[in-house]
Amino acid sequence: MSQAAVIAATGLYTPPHSISNTELVSAFNAYVTLFNSLNAAAIAAGDVEALAASSVEFVEKASGIKSRYVVDKAGVIDPRVMRPNIPERPNDKLSILAEIAVAAAKDAFGRWDKDPDQIDAVICAASNMQRAYPAMAIEVQDALGIDGFAFDMNVACSSATFGIKTAADYLAAGEARAVLVVNPEITSGHLNFRDRDSHFIFGDVATAVIVEAADRASGGWEILGTRLKTRFSNNIRNNFGFLNRCAPEGAGAADKLFVQEGRKVFREVVPMVAEMIVGHAADLGIDPAGLKRLWLHQANINMNALIGRRVLGREPTEEENVIILDEFANTSSAGSIIAFHRKNADFQLGETGLICSFGAGYSAGTVFVRKR
Repeated sequence: MSQAAVIAATGLYTPPHSISNTELVSAFNAYVTLFNSLNAAAIAAGDVEALAASSVEFVEKASGIKSRYVVDKAGVIDPRVMRPNIPERPNDKLSILAEIAVAAAKDAFGRWDKDPDQIDAVICAASNMQRAYPAMAIEVQDALGIDGFAFDMNVACSSATFGIKTAADYLAAGEARAVLVVNPEITSGHLNFRDRDSHFIFGDVATAVIVEAADRASGGWEILGTRLKTRFSNNIRNNFGFLNRCAPEGAGAADKLFVQEGRKVFREVVPMVAEMIVGHAADLGIDPAGLKRLWLHQANINMNALIGRRVLGREPTEEENVIILDEFANTSSAGSIIAFHRKNADFQLGETGLICSFGAGYSAGTVFVRKR
């Protein structure tokens, strides 16, 4: 008999530095002024295109984002740098992604009624891996003193729900008593802060989810069903990787950072995700309109609003369709988990909700849960 799975606890690590839209736009516009001044002759000759300034109003209308947390603020808002300054650590020190993952995991353990030695597997599910190997999940496992096995997985912004699904499958197969899923995201590292259309999108954070066998868990959230979907698209892409050194002429190209065709993503992802949610709910015998809460991926407020309307069949309230991206911005795989972590304390026994992520790939994952 397969073993039911429960989300037993979640954890959150928030970096100490926050950047407001005003600060970010000020830095971007200072860079634009400098660029246009240095390239004035080429711009006048039509050889170089002048850069356009950004504005707080543009950022908030386009995204709903008002601020974001970052591991380094000084470098990001310096017009001469415009990237986080993250010194490389020696191999005998905990890497920075593992460090923030461990911090989120410890927060989750503080909300659980068991010790880390009850965990049998660790999955590091995130969109921006610090290195190819050794796996960060194994580093996190070692730092927490966990036995068993660990591995990394990357499905971009959908990584957390794919990780939860994978953890639930291990429990169903009897391979583990509990699985720790961590989602460390330093997305500021892949963001082009000199690109007007995307310089405001991302923030840094780490989340953790403990998925436990139902017969061992007390309380928590019963996982009613999980579903995954992928469909190839180039509309969200990052070409950075170890093979870049084999083509040195392109090593500094812009597509080694985050790039996207935002309007195409909106048109194609919203219907895909809404249809997936409604179809999955029907297969589980759940009325989407009866869901107490949606904890959606936090990429864009307009996408979330439209998905919410299509799923619920009406305009969702702020309580029903949780938005945390105004404070955190897009934190890739961690966004829906932050929303769930922050906004679930008012649930009563038997009430249901949906954790859903979607993003590059395209990829999407749904996790329907019920309060126990």
